[in-house]
Amino acid sequence: MTRRPIVALVCDVVYPYSRGGREIRNQELLPRLAHCVEMNVYTMHWWDGPPSYSDDGVTYHAISPLLSLYRNNRRSLRQALGFGLACLRLLRCDFDVLETDHIPYLQVFILRVVATLKRKPFIVTWHEVWSRAYWCQYLGWAGWIAWLAERLAMRLPDHIFAASPQTAERLPGTLRRRTQVTIVPNGIDLDLIHQVGAATELTDLVVVGRLIQHKRVDMLLDALASLRASGMDLSCRIIGDGPARAALKEQARELGIAGAVEFRDDIADQKELYSLVKAAKVFVSLSAREGFGLAVLEAIACGIPVLTTSAPDNLAQHLVARYSRGAICEPTPEAVTAAIHDLVIDDDPRIREECDADSWVAEYDWSAMADRIRKAYIREVSGCR
Repeated sequence: MTRRPIVALVCDVVYPYSRGGREIRNQELLPRLAHCVEMNVYTMHWWDGPPSYSDDGVTYHAISPLLSLYRNNRRSLRQALGFGLACLRLLRCDFDVLETDHIPYLQVFILRVVATLKRKPFIVTWHEVWSRAYWCQYLGWAGWIAWLAERLAMRLPDHIFAASPQTAERLPGTLRRRTQVTIVPNGIDLDLIHQVGAATELTDLVVVGRLIQHKRVDMLLDALASLRASGMDLSCRIIGDGPARAALKEQARELGIAGAVEFRDDIADQKELYSLVKAAKVFVSLSAREGFGLAVLEAIACGIPVLTTSAPDNLAQHLVARYSRGAICEPTPEAVTAAIHDLVIDDDPRIREECDADSWVAEYDWSAMADRIRKAYIREVSGCR
């Protein structure tokens, strides 16, 4: 092509209005991709003002009003339906490649129709693959329907970007024969992380993530209360926001540890985040499921001890298993409590000062990830697959 390819990326969440792994991934990748493609993001109307604006070479378009992502601590079906139907507006848009996240699933079916009618390649980024058991745990009997819908959605893309090697392995053999899978993990900005020093506000434990049920922050609070009752004067910083925030604050109050737990939902940029992570003795991630674990990778790059669990759907454990200062325990309150105890006792500031993150972390440079995506776009536009 003599012009830059036009990519339409459909995603219901955007940074900084919403903060999570998907949002950070796009915030880092899209400006890097904008040097070689014309990047348009179609999302909900998160911001004040007109429905379109440009930032760092990327143009954002609101195709639906802002709808609440969660209802009763679960993803909202109303939001998924509303945003999915709004995706029909892309029939009027000009693009060479159509891309979306698999979340919240319903838009994948509608965008497949859009891509077919416009005869354009369709790419879906798959962050995590849920098992049938987990779907049923999440939705009860309706989990069977959701599991079948997910399997059907997997057959719709022309190309899948898998957010980790383990996610790629979990994609079933029922994919269409012509569907190509490219592994494009989340990344980190190592230069930025190395530039940032630890914040002066020290803490023992730190958590980073969206405050929702499967992140299991409640288990951490139980462990903290148990350790404090045993005589360990530990503190904890919880960085993030979400529908479980109020319940977690109430839990801390009922456990009598409210004064030892700091909730932070006001972190403005990555530098501040990294400085607060480095100010902790141990990073804790007890999530029941993670398709990759961006916050875990960032904590590893910060060089502090990292604890996670062996929960079957927690793919972040594969990152921690490679880390010389990582620990993996059973996903039970007793195992978590014992692991935190051991990590805090063993923490040696002298080791931290001398120890950089393991060298393998450099594999996850954001620029390298953007280059993988750029090459995939070119192959799809040119028809060379």
